[in-house]
Amino acid sequence: MEVDQDNSQQTTQFDYDMFVIGGGSGGISAARHAVKYGKKVALADFVKPSPAGSKWGIGGTCVNVGCIPKKMMHYSALLAEARDDLNAQGWDIDKKQTFQWEKLVKAVQQHIKSLNWGYKADLMKLKVKYFNSYATFIDEHTIQLDNGKGKIEKFTAKDIVLATGGRPSYPEIPGAQEFGITSDDLFTLPKAPGKTLVVGASYVALECAGFLSAFGYDTQVMVRSIFLRGFDQQMADRIANHMSEYHTKFIRNATPSKLEKADPNGRIKVTYSQDGEEKTEEYDTVLFAMGRYAVTAGLNMGNAGLTCEKNGKFKVDDREMIDAKVPHIYAIGDIQYGKLELTPTAIMAGMLLSKRLYGGSQ
Repeated sequence: MEVDQDNSQQTTQFDYDMFVIGGGSGGISAARHAVKYGKKVALADFVKPSPAGSKWGIGGTCVNVGCIPKKMMHYSALLAEARDDLNAQGWDIDKKQTFQWEKLVKAVQQHIKSLNWGYKADLMKLKVKYFNSYATFIDEHTIQLDNGKGKIEKFTAKDIVLATGGRPSYPEIPGAQEFGITSDDLFTLPKAPGKTLVVGASYVALECAGFLSAFGYDTQVMVRSIFLRGFDQQMADRIANHMSEYHTKFIRNATPSKLEKADPNGRIKVTYSQDGEEKTEEYDTVLFAMGRYAVTAGLNMGNAGLTCEKNGKFKVDDREMIDAKVPHIYAIGDIQYGKLELTPTAIMAGMLLSKRLYGGSQ
């Protein structure tokens, strides 16, 4: 009979000591550390395709559609901009060489797939049971798994960790999901984005606009009000001014109202309002970077006695517990209300949670 270090509750009545829902940075961290204390652990991860049809493997946002591909493209952009410096320092650089978007995307995706396999191999080595299935609550200790191919399974767990992360938001305007994309789609875009409109002034918007401009694409950023809301505004304005000097164009005080596409192979017509005046312009690609939402709506959380805030996030205490009435269910990572949406904080939260649950840590 197995006895938990925190209390004497018997765990043999459950299939698993810990069940993690979500295979991103936080969820994998929690699972990895729980098995170090001899616990039986399972992890379920399932990515629903984006409106544009993009899907990816285990590892979460950072690995698949965030930090990793963004930094690889940013590095490529820095190399493009460095050509001027190289010429000035004695190197004979042919600036007529053209950038190959498809070649970069292939390199980025090959690297990501190697990371996906690495995570799977690591979980296998640690004996964490991995399910590529969509998880929902049946009750506060029971989880149903649907692999999307007709296979339904049910498992029980003593402790359950929610680490489902977030996805990019779309504006509620006609044509947004039909013709627009988000950062979920950009890093697998099969052809060069061409003339691109980036809607939003978040760090995701500005980072993407920055490397697209460096690659030589006509890139415009539609800004509703201020740059980098929540950050130091003097610094934010300096960043915008710097980007303007490096060919990124800004459409200020503007919001889109609809997207249209008369020809399936043609450009996207964007109608927007700027300073009270309605305007239109055509683009090859429209990228929305207007914030993110928590992926919690499909959990059937009511079956477990859980409720969330309006934005889908959970308020947690200093132990990551969601509700004292169901003290064995925890939330970490981007679904925590009012907390930082950052990979290192999710990793640390997963590690500390497992240490508190099973390692006697405070």
